[in-house]
Amino acid sequence: MTKEEVLQKVRLIITKHFDVEEDKVVETLNIKDDLGADSISIMEFVLELEDEFGTEISDEDAEKIETVGAAVDYISSHQ
Repeated sequence: MTKEEVLQKVRLIITKHFDVEEDKVVETLNIKDDLGADSISIMEFVLELEDEFGTEISDEDAEKIETVGAAVDYISSHQ
């Protein structure tokens, strides 16, 4: 899967999970600061990433995923 394909899937997850318009979901978007996500929302988002991409994300790695780009990079490098 290409990085662009991963980005598209991550975008869809974010638009559904955080009820935000797709065109606002860019790689620099900060999940906590820009979307106002709390720790529970972030963990639910990580679980959705794991389900969608069939990968497991450790709690330590999940804490490092602060932006859309970081999520895409992580998924791309762990497939």
